[in-house]
Amino acid sequence: MKNIRLRKIRGITVLSACLILISGFFLFSSQEQMPPSDPWEDFSGCTSIQVGRLATTDGSVITAHSCDGNYRQWLNMVPHAKHPKGAMNKIYTGKMHTETSWDLRRIMETGEIPQVAETYAFLNVAYPCLNEHQLAIGETTIGGRRELYNSEGIFMIEEIERVILERCKTARDAIKLAGELIKNYGYGDRGECITIADSKEIWHFEVFGEGPLAVGGVWAAQRIPDEHVGVSANIPRIGELNLDDPDHFMASENVFKIAEEMGWWDPDSGETFKFWEAYSGRRPFSTREFFILSTMAPSLNLSFDAEELPFSVKPDKKVSVRDVMKYYRQTYAGTDLDMTRNLMVKDRSGKTVKSPLASPFMSRDLLALLNSLKPGVAERQRTIAIAGCSYCTVLQCRDWLPAGIGGICWFAFDNPGESARIPIFAGVTELLPSFEIGAQHRFRTDSAAWAFRRANRLATIKWGQAGKYIEEAIQEFEDKAFAELPQVEKKALELYKEEGGGEKAEKYKAYLTSYTNDFARAAIHKYWELGDKFWAMFARGF
Repeated sequence: MKNIRLRKIRGITVLSACLILISGFFLFSSQEQMPPSDPWEDFSGCTSIQVGRLATTDGSVITAHSCDGNYRQWLNMVPHAKHPKGAMNKIYTGKMHTETSWDLRRIMETGEIPQVAETYAFLNVAYPCLNEHQLAIGETTIGGRRELYNSEGIFMIEEIERVILERCKTARDAIKLAGELIKNYGYGDRGECITIADSKEIWHFEVFGEGPLAVGGVWAAQRIPDEHVGVSANIPRIGELNLDDPDHFMASENVFKIAEEMGWWDPDSGETFKFWEAYSGRRPFSTREFFILSTMAPSLNLSFDAEELPFSVKPDKKVSVRDVMKYYRQTYAGTDLDMTRNLMVKDRSGKTVKSPLASPFMSRDLLALLNSLKPGVAERQRTIAIAGCSYCTVLQCRDWLPAGIGGICWFAFDNPGESARIPIFAGVTELLPSFEIGAQHRFRTDSAAWAFRRANRLATIKWGQAGKYIEEAIQEFEDKAFAELPQVEKKALELYKEEGGGEKAEKYKAYLTSYTNDFARAAIHKYWELGDKFWAMFARGF
């Protein structure tokens, strides 16, 4: 029997700089050592923002994912492959916490399914996210009622994502395949949401087990309207289902039956069936959903006191991919939710300023210390950017370009509020060797992830002084990418056409692979330099 995977999110006084140093520097390890929470009640793990093509500034479709928690950070490109007749595709659990791409510790086979003749290349992160046909997937854990869990299902959500990317070109086909896999082989994970995008549209898919007496699952999917923005942040969001409108809704054939049998919905009551209400019962939004939707569409005057928010909203102005990246850096600075707003001190001139030790990434231990000295001085908030993030993807699908050029993953190691993003095109065939080594087990300088994690943790200790260098680095590489990409994409398109396009075109892939890896080397080098700078800056103490 598989263990339930537990996603943990762990997470200034000037009276004790030493205590600040200890708490700040060991932020990540102290987070990992927090007592485990009830995995069915405490969800604050990931955030997925979705933007339809008519809501974006350039017509692209966007989905995204911050992988918040102690998950593997290594990644690689899995190549396109052909398979012999009769081959089987083995399904596993335990891949989420491995140190390297070749680490087989604690991986267990849960079953196998017939392999298809041909599988597509894809970007293999902890939750696989983008394939060669620019099919893209974001993810968040949503929990649901514990009675639905059934460990006999062979599929965890990350393996469903993998098989989808290996076999599908469109979001609708992906949802249909996911439904077939769940029905035929069983879903063995907690409640999950995956946000599936292609170059035309994006769908929000939520799934739960079918309960202890049946190996299967129950699910629903709702399309984000093309002119809208949606969000998933660890709470089920799908409400009413209009299955007579297959252009906007899909669901498992048992979607009403299970809720009725379990006593979560009575069709004779006259009450409208709502998916989130039946299979979760929790209010379908919290701080992150409210912040994103209300700031995207302030004209709606959404209220945090409402019982329910709109499933999606039409933004007051169109959204760029850089806007989405900015949301993933969000810590609510300058608002009532700013954890640092009360952490003021007198500087040497006597002026009242924010303490240089104040940080939006303070650990639970530090917040507890502050609030023991003065209750309520620093109220913990679940920000969108957190120090405990493993990696973050912003995924862009663009139908005016060939898939290998149009699909792009804006990848950030560690905390997206501190790390520069690296553009990885769908046509890239290989990543740097340092990408295949994570940073969750031990410190090692052959890991790309550690370049970012080391600099970020050091900056967090004295954010008031170091934070500006982190912010400058983020801006430097974002500006670099958006200045260079028009010419990069133009050149890649010329190479693609030079070889006649289609599957036989290879030169453009080599060109994009070279560009992505050169960009990555520059960003990694920059963050190793930043880490060295912070050690020197604070050599005589923090």
